[in-house]
Amino acid sequence: MSTKKKVSPAKAEATSARRSRVVLGVTASIAAYRAADIASILTKSGIDVDVVLTREARKFVTPLTFAAITHRTVAIDDDEGTLGGKPSHLNLSDDADLVVIAPATANIIAEYAHGLAPEVLTSVLIATLAPVLIAPAMNGKMWEHPATKANVELLKSRGVEFIGPERGLLACGYEGIGRLWPVIGIAERIIEKLRDSRGKN
Repeated sequence: MSTKKKVSPAKAEATSARRSRVVLGVTASIAAYRAADIASILTKSGIDVDVVLTREARKFVTPLTFAAITHRTVAIDDDEGTLGGKPSHLNLSDDADLVVIAPATANIIAEYAHGLAPEVLTSVLIATLAPVLIAPAMNGKMWEHPATKANVELLKSRGVEFIGPERGLLACGYEGIGRLWPVIGIAERIIEKLRDSRGKN
């Protein structure tokens, strides 16, 4: 009689994803605190999560929060240096299986679309060959602005995937589109993209 234990689908998913590495970029949105939940879900799924905080994002969340959740060093501009003979943003971009920006502001979308790299996060975006997933979060008027729409379409034409935003009550008090996509939905899409990527390799 066999004594081999059955492995649950959830456990199998976690095991297969254990060596995957995600760069999670966090920008200056009121929804920045929800990125901690994304990092937590991914870490518990056995995924290595390298968090990169923009300067302004640190006004909403701290590096310590993400370091405690992921058990990994958090990248910030103040300590940009070299690792293994390469600038740290190159190590992050080279090692990533997927780069995720959640939440993504109109500003980070614009910088990425136009090839600007004033911070570690934008440098990672410009340098990486990994797939990129963006979860926008901003005021509805900013999301609907022609400039933002043009930037989003430009990035989509380059293969960047967007998830959200959704419609609902915004931090500014208005009802409209611009809310960060539900955390569990973002995490599930990340895991799905990692699984699809492994299937192609």
